[in-house]
Amino acid sequence: MTKAASTIDLAEGGTTFPGLLLVHAAARPDAPALREKDLGIWQATSWRQLRDEVESIAAGLLAEGLCRGQHLALVGENRPRLYAAMIATQAIGGIPVPLYQDAVAHELVYVFQNAEITFALVEDQEQTDKMLEVAQSHPLLKRIVFDDPRGLRNYRQPALLSFESLIARGNDYLQSHPRLLEEQVARLSPDEPAAMFYTSGTTGHPKGVVHTHRNLITMSAAASRLEGLRDDEDVLAYLPMAWIGQNIFSYSQWLVCGFTVNCPESADTVANDMREIGPTYYFAPPRVLEALLTQVTIRMEDAAAPKRALYRRAMKIAERVGGRLLDGEPGVPWWDRLRYRLYDLLVYGPLRNALGMSRIRVAYTAGEAIGPDLFVFYRSLGINMKQLYGSTETAVFVCVQPNGQVRADTVGPAVSGVELRITDAGEVLIRSPGLLREYYKNPEATREVKDSDGWYHTGDAGFLDSDGHLRIIDRAKDVGRLADGSLFAPKYIENKLKFFPYIKEAVAYGNGRDRVMVLLNLDFEAVGDWAERRSINFAGYTDLASKPQTLALMRECVEKVNADLAADPLMASSQIHRFLVLHKELDADDEELTRTRKVRRGFIGEKYGVLVDALYAGKAEQFIETRVRFEDGRVGSVSATLKLVDATTWPAAGPASGLQKKAA
Repeated sequence: MTKAASTIDLAEGGTTFPGLLLVHAAARPDAPALREKDLGIWQATSWRQLRDEVESIAAGLLAEGLCRGQHLALVGENRPRLYAAMIATQAIGGIPVPLYQDAVAHELVYVFQNAEITFALVEDQEQTDKMLEVAQSHPLLKRIVFDDPRGLRNYRQPALLSFESLIARGNDYLQSHPRLLEEQVARLSPDEPAAMFYTSGTTGHPKGVVHTHRNLITMSAAASRLEGLRDDEDVLAYLPMAWIGQNIFSYSQWLVCGFTVNCPESADTVANDMREIGPTYYFAPPRVLEALLTQVTIRMEDAAAPKRALYRRAMKIAERVGGRLLDGEPGVPWWDRLRYRLYDLLVYGPLRNALGMSRIRVAYTAGEAIGPDLFVFYRSLGINMKQLYGSTETAVFVCVQPNGQVRADTVGPAVSGVELRITDAGEVLIRSPGLLREYYKNPEATREVKDSDGWYHTGDAGFLDSDGHLRIIDRAKDVGRLADGSLFAPKYIENKLKFFPYIKEAVAYGNGRDRVMVLLNLDFEAVGDWAERRSINFAGYTDLASKPQTLALMRECVEKVNADLAADPLMASSQIHRFLVLHKELDADDEELTRTRKVRRGFIGEKYGVLVDALYAGKAEQFIETRVRFEDGRVGSVSATLKLVDATTWPAAGPASGLQKKAA
């Protein structure tokens, strides 16, 4: 039995995260636990070094007055010291609360007040400035510890403390408490809160989801065992620490399995860092996969004609047999196998290498529904991409697609220990050892989602197929009916549109109406590149979005989606009749997206109600002026007269467009 397997056995027994750190530090002290790229060089931290740093930070926090049960905010990019601080906080009975590093101060005030946060550990000057602003509205915040001192030399606020000073105080404290870490860990119970994660707040204020050590470790261990994860895996930690998906993959499973977590130098270097590391275990939400596909498409459009032709021929073969070969299906003709192997040398292999995916054994996508065309694209390249289903409240792992049973239209069967039930209304219910303990200080909301029998009400609409695989249709509150009674699933339509590299966001409306209308956002990079190659001059996003050529391109994409919808008996009535391209990009700072980049459909419908009404009224154009918030906090406005475009629709079972083919 490998060391990783024995650790998973221990984790399933219900230990704690600091306890798992001690296991790894004792079993293989010199193995790399974390790597961080600094000034172009990867620096490794061993399990022994991590254990010592965690002990010093824990001692420093105790010396500074952090008490058991108190909340501590963590704000910043993925950094080894923030990971160490999270373990240290848990070790002394504190509760870490990771927060989104791109959230503005006024958004964070609610969380700080709700959780009564007194300590914050942050990455750099930007986050320090934000905490000082938060402290003006939240005087309970008494200590702000920063990691990167650049730009902070002349700061004299008494609440500030550098990480070096915190560790120095901790080392002094350890002089009289030499076995502090072991003693503190021995006091921990697996059923104590391990962390609190705030929901994205799609429909209102975010809620604090309290998870115990047992919740997170049990589900992480079950999924790790399913995939055969080992201690020699490499993971790239590039998504926000505040998102539970990132936390599960690069924290919970990291401490369960003991593999190596790699922290990129910055958000701008993720692509290069991924190629250097070559992760073996990878996780990406659909928006990241969409962005990568856009980059591939732009590169192919800029390539010479022979190379473009080779790519298109190769992708036709990949779409037909790539997924079948990946699943080990019998019956693939030998000539297709031979052609796929040849194209793997010429196209798929170099493409995987360019994406940094050459070494991936297991890749997951989750966070929101992924368009089937996008999913099939990655699997056709030979990347073992699989869907999983879960949420913040369920510790992520509810359903996972087993190898050889991967389908684009399901999220797989339930993970070991998880029960599923579908109500008469079609809502998915879950009973699992990974369910949240509670919403913090919100018993009413807890009772709404978690009934007396332990079933969690997901709010998702779905059904189980004959093989026991779960198929999610959409959020139950979003699934509706058109005026004629036919099904309307907006997310399904939006995902089909977003498969095209030129469309970044789409928001569909139609519930209770006679037709479907859509608001679109351009992918500025992809459409800008497309326009430049056609000598179309533009002065920015708003100008590009209004160009007749751009609207014609969007119409072509919409009509291809309509052709696919017409071939689906359930969705034929949901073809898009009219659309417009918004004059600005949807932005989390303008509250149009959550911090996890999910569309706030209801908010957008109200904010741009005049545009939705104009689409249904049959108008040819509509003036709009919108308030926007810039990155530096300034507020301004942007206005435009938008063209409203009609799209061709098809009779039911009309001509299928083959999205993968035409989008490529």
